Amino acid sequence: MAYWACAQLVPQRARLALHTLGLAGYETYQPRIRERRVVRGRRVEVSPPLFPNYAFVLIELQWHTARFAPGVARIIMDGLAPARVSDGVIAAIRARERGGLIELPKPPPARPGDRVRVLHGPLVGHLGICAGMRARERVEVLLAILGGQHRVTLPRGDVEAAT
Repeated sequence: MAYWACAQLVPQRARLALHTLGLAGYETYQPRIRERRVVRGRRVEVSPPLFPNYAFVLIELQWHTARFAPGVARIIMDGLAPARVSDGVIAAIRARERGGLIELPKPPPARPGDRVRVLHGPLVGHLGICAGMRARERVEVLLAILGGQHRVTLPRGDVEAAT
């Protein structure tokens, strides 16, 4: 009876591990997410793993060859056997995929009074307080700059809720 297990991969060797596991006859699954970033001033879409340095491996007969595949650090164990990942968990992750990538829900917009962090521009890294939303997807933020509080209007994508 086949079951899913989880393998921890050697950092920077995920592609090697997935390739060698595939050559050994194992079905692997490493879910990836769709993420939009700004790199060198340009908006790009990247697809990092949902669980960095981990992948799911379908075990059919034996798991020892999967454990010693190049790029695999270890198999997550439950006693003397690999820990089983239920088929429902794998199905739930696959159900969230769109075009092979998982879209994570966008964080809720900041509400007035919430602490926010500036992500882009000359004020990057500053913490402030959300003062409210403006037209055209803009946010007003109160920042403590130069000994006083100043109201700054920024694009909504340039601000995230601070914890």
